[in-house]
Amino acid sequence: MTDQQHLQALTDIKRMMERSSRFISLSGLSGITAGISGLIGAFIAKIWLDEYYQQWNVTGVHSNADFQLLKFRLMALGAAVLAAALVGGTFFTWRKARQNNLSIWDLTARKVLINIAIPLGAGGAFIAGLLYNNLEVLVAPTCLVFYGLAIINASKYTLPDVRYLGVCETILGILNLFFLRKGLYFWAVGFGLLHIIYGALMWWKYERKRTI
Repeated sequence: MTDQQHLQALTDIKRMMERSSRFISLSGLSGITAGISGLIGAFIAKIWLDEYYQQWNVTGVHSNADFQLLKFRLMALGAAVLAAALVGGTFFTWRKARQNNLSIWDLTARKVLINIAIPLGAGGAFIAGLLYNNLEVLVAPTCLVFYGLAIINASKYTLPDVRYLGVCETILGILNLFFLRKGLYFWAVGFGLLHIIYGALMWWKYERKRTI
C-alpha cells in the first residue's frame, strides 16, 4: 500500500468516526433561515409595541385587557417564528443529510436533541414563572441565556463551531440584563443577526465547495 493509499485510508476512518460520534448534517442555511425568521418577527413585534405605546401617549391610559392582548399576540408571534425556523432548519438539514447519504435521525441526532431539550425545558419553565409573576422585562435575557446554554450543551455532539454561537447568545443575554428595556433589540441581534452570520460562516466553511 502506497503512502497516498495510507493517507486516504486514514481520512476515510476519520470521516467514519466523525459521522458516528457527531451530528454533522446541520446546514448553514438552517441558521440563515432561523435568522431571517427572527428578524421578521422582531420587526412585527416592534410595530405592535410602537402602536401600543403610541396609544398610551395619546390617552395616558391602558386597560389590563389591552396589555394581556399584546402579551398574547407577542407569544403567538414568537411561536410562529419558532415554527418557521424549525421548518426551514429541518428541511435544509434533511437536504444536507441526503446529499451526504446520512440519516437525519440517528443516535447522535437524538443525543443532540436531548442535550438541547434539557436546558430549553428548564428555561421554558423559568420563563413561565417570570410571566406568572409579571416579570416580563426579564423574559428576553432569560431566553437568550438558556438558549445559549442549550447550544453549548449540545455542541459536543455536533460541529465544534456551534459552541461559539452558544457562547455569543449567552453573553448577549447577560448583557441584556443591564439594558432590560431593550430586550427586543437584543432578541433581533441574538436570534436574527447572530444566526445569519453563523449560518453564512458554516455554509462557507462546510458546504460551499459542494455547491460550486
